[in-house]
Amino acid sequence: MNIHLDNKFDTRYYLTEIDKTPTSIFCYHKEISEAYVVEHKHNKAQFLYCEGGIVYVKIGKDTFYLPARHYMWIPPHTEHSIHPNTPEVIMRNLYFPINEGDHAFYKKVGIYPTDGLLLELLLFSNQWKGDIVSENRSEYVIAQAFKEILPKVSKNSLRLALPLAHDERLKKIVQFLDDNMDSSITMKKITAEFGFSERSLSRLFQKDLSMTFVQYFTILRMLRALQLLIDGSYSISEISTMVGYNSLPTFSNTFQKVIGVRPTDYSKKKDIL
Repeated sequence: MNIHLDNKFDTRYYLTEIDKTPTSIFCYHKEISEAYVVEHKHNKAQFLYCEGGIVYVKIGKDTFYLPARHYMWIPPHTEHSIHPNTPEVIMRNLYFPINEGDHAFYKKVGIYPTDGLLLELLLFSNQWKGDIVSENRSEYVIAQAFKEILPKVSKNSLRLALPLAHDERLKKIVQFLDDNMDSSITMKKITAEFGFSERSLSRLFQKDLSMTFVQYFTILRMLRALQLLIDGSYSISEISTMVGYNSLPTFSNTFQKVIGVRPTDYSKKKDIL
């Protein structure tokens, strides 16, 4: 292990170190000290886990939302920037060399729930810093095993991403949805508010965002619910109402479908590390 790191992220330092040893597995677990990590890419793939808040990862036109108890896989050579919602967020990173014959899993962006086995391995990785090379056999074998089990325990990538609206009319609608989430918003009410027919609004969502109105608004609501759960100031019943659900079971079922776990389970385990 040949790198000593400070207690805060220093992007000017660590981004230059990831690919310095092409065959190493690089480990970096620290609190972010900057408002964001600038757009960058690296030759290695990235396993990114966060705790203490939500991290937003921007890739192209999409903004991915990475909550606690989930990890994001970022393939090699993928340009991305990282934006925490609070300076207290701790990011845990492992960077892996990817070979041409590796599993297709490693070549796709994805967000996945983190199971108990991965959490145990991630907790074990707290003792690692910087390059893990094959000469350090025990650490390298464990780190390599971490990579190898990912496709086996990560079956379903979650759609925790919302594209940015480009159409000026749609930008106003999206902002309205964000500002009025606690109301009983329907497509009919939106069309009346902004002077669209339901058919033309549906076409606009599909053309600009490649999503339906219902898909977009459902994900937007669940991402807000995630933020409120992490904040810890409200009960699940209160959060359900705040994001526009009159039925707690419907909210819980929708949350599980989008996030991968029920809100009760998520709130208990969001800061397990």
